[in-house]
Amino acid sequence: MLTILKNSTISSTDSKLIKFTLALLTALLLTPLAVLNAADSQPNIVFIISDDQGAGDYGFMGHPYIQTPHLDKLAAQSLVFPRGFVPTSVCCPSLATIITGLYPHQHKVTANDPPLPPGVKAKGGRGSTPELTAQWNGMLDQVPTLPRILASQGYLSFQTGKWWQGDFTRGGFTHGMSEGSRHGDEGLTIGRDGMQPIYSFIAEARKQQKPFFVWYAPLMPHTPHTPPERLFQKYASKTDSPHLARYWAMCEWFDESCGELLDHLEKEKLSENTIIVYVTDNGWIQSPTNAGFAPKSKTSPFDAGHRTPILVRWPGHLTPTKSAALASSIDLVPTVLAAVQVPAPEGLRGINLLDTTSVESRQHLFGEDFTIRSQTLDDVNANVVWRWVTDGRWRLILPRTFEAEGSLKTIPQDNYLKPYLITALKAAQPMLYDLESDPNEEINVASEHPEIVNALRIKLDEHWKPEPSPK
Repeated sequence: MLTILKNSTISSTDSKLIKFTLALLTALLLTPLAVLNAADSQPNIVFIISDDQGAGDYGFMGHPYIQTPHLDKLAAQSLVFPRGFVPTSVCCPSLATIITGLYPHQHKVTANDPPLPPGVKAKGGRGSTPELTAQWNGMLDQVPTLPRILASQGYLSFQTGKWWQGDFTRGGFTHGMSEGSRHGDEGLTIGRDGMQPIYSFIAEARKQQKPFFVWYAPLMPHTPHTPPERLFQKYASKTDSPHLARYWAMCEWFDESCGELLDHLEKEKLSENTIIVYVTDNGWIQSPTNAGFAPKSKTSPFDAGHRTPILVRWPGHLTPTKSAALASSIDLVPTVLAAVQVPAPEGLRGINLLDTTSVESRQHLFGEDFTIRSQTLDDVNANVVWRWVTDGRWRLILPRTFEAEGSLKTIPQDNYLKPYLITALKAAQPMLYDLESDPNEEINVASEHPEIVNALRIKLDEHWKPEPSPK
């Protein structure tokens, strides 16, 4: 066409008309491709975060009784890491890690509750003074969070469910349900009372033509275990323990809510351009004799308190498969940021789970557990109780007192530190478990394998070694 224009005798008016036509055709041809590329570069993101659920308590993880058909379907469509972990075994610091990609010793939200001033008692043993709670909630102001990073890329974000850091805006969410109580107030109704708030937010984001991020972290299957009667009766026929039956029923009720969310995305034709990430905040072993958890799970340094399957679904961008590699919740932020082509902030030590080379080259995962109530706002060293490292087979747990003789007296022996944990702390000895032959961590073989203890301890100290507590 340009050759014809150059070699033909045409009027100035005709020339301008032809050039205008060419420009219009070019715009019409290129704009759909540009729009498509922009959409591809800004997928929607949904985090589904289970609350207090055992790593094996799903159909796709092989539980003999619990049925989770919706999460089973999600797993079949996802990159699945059955050997996933969270670095700490209680809710608040674990959720802070999920939203920041930082270890608790980095973001400093190490406990469920901030300190109490001397002589002050919290109502029900929880919470703190308004002043200390405000300072505690402000910890997240000092570090990048995924919603704030995504907001800089034009995303709207919506908080629902568990949220410990005050108002939802504290995490950088543009929209949310929680307004300031200890772990979620109005946000805790999501899932148990339906999913409409999420649907309304998605509709608003679409109206504004903005990509969105949804934080779905319901109080499920977390206590109180109050499943629908139909589900309780279903599982009551499978066990003599009503506590097990209620917990199993809660797992399926949570699964049903996940199915509602996934079905809504499908109905709205959003599934193809939405990244789904699944993780649990911490592990759980249901006690058969009461409504609480059994030892060696939540709040403990053991494997069952930290294990979780991790799923990532992104249609058209990754092949559904099951990976034998180690994965951690510290990987979720860098994975999502890599997917949306946004540089990760400094300090993140996780990897992009969609990068096969990084996943296959990982050799160790690390974790750390702290007092349930923080002892100080500004010194994580004063709060740490355990550190641990695993290479997949061997798992080393180092009590805080291993190198700080006599420092046990500085650790409050509250109700969360069960007697067997106190005994282990007093012994001040490393604990080494062979997860292949002893998955329940019943036999400490540290004395039989000092070379493995030493090698893993070196790796753990290179990762993070707390400073000694003041004398």
